[in-house]
Amino acid sequence: MIGIIASEEDVHAQGVVARLAELGSAAVFLDTAAVPSRVRITSRHSNRTPWAATWVEGDGGASGGGAVDLTALRAVWWRRPLPHVLHTDLVSEVDRRFSYAEVDAAVRGLWSCTDATWVNDPDRDLAASRKLWQLKVAASLGLRIPRTCATTDPDEARAFLAGEDGGAIFKPFGGMEDAWAETRLVQPSDLDLLDQVRLAPVIFQELIPGGIDIRVTVVGRDVHAAEIRAGESSYPYDFRMDTANAPIVPTTLPDAVLDRLHALMDHFGLLYGAIDLRRAPDGDHVFLEINPAGQWLFVELATGQPITASLAALLARLDDPGEQGD
Repeated sequence: MIGIIASEEDVHAQGVVARLAELGSAAVFLDTAAVPSRVRITSRHSNRTPWAATWVEGDGGASGGGAVDLTALRAVWWRRPLPHVLHTDLVSEVDRRFSYAEVDAAVRGLWSCTDATWVNDPDRDLAASRKLWQLKVAASLGLRIPRTCATTDPDEARAFLAGEDGGAIFKPFGGMEDAWAETRLVQPSDLDLLDQVRLAPVIFQELIPGGIDIRVTVVGRDVHAAEIRAGESSYPYDFRMDTANAPIVPTTLPDAVLDRLHALMDHFGLLYGAIDLRRAPDGDHVFLEINPAGQWLFVELATGQPITASLAALLARLDDPGEQGD
């Protein structure tokens, strides 16, 4: 059985589930937001009997029918875990924090107990999301990276920017739903604000001109590369800001780059990853970052690349006992 860690409303997950059904593979949604308010979890451990664990929604009607036996999972897709929704009768903030921490620890423990193959393993997903580590590993594998300074020291920021005659960009380490920030070009007016990096670290990087981004979606050993012409959009520094006006077309990558990207995935222990590159004016490919759970539908819709089918096929293979280890 295949588990999908996501809401049933997730359109990426819906497409994969539909494809899995065509392949004859059973899949069940395991929505972390439903624990503990709508889902009851139980994990039993003993020296005398094997581990047993269940995931039961409401009175037993879990999506997919009945209680989910977590020991039956052979493949799990770590698509998009959502924050736990607590019971409304928890009023005290202290009680709510305690409840959330306990629920989170229990659920993470369940994931670690499963003998399934993960796409991707939650701990590896988290580790691979660390932007500074990504850059260090990418460089060690021979991928070109932009000159970078991540700092909370205003003087370090000033010194770095002073050396970037061709311009520089800045971006956050992550983001929140209510505080998302795009990659931005450093403007002269920003130099007066550099003292604010004391409050939170900022990533500064050399500007790679050209406006040609490459989104590389890796699924197992399948690679789907798409050229995103951000320079033709209203915002050439971050294609996410105007995908409607950034033409997206299939492209190919040099074998040397492909080999290094596979090495990157292997280093992080990932089976899925959305990698962002930028093609420099000299034709070289510059590694920007990897998102272990990045979205792909906008690329698939524009290019026709069968990314959904690739992911469903990977999960189906992992769920097939005869395919394990192949």
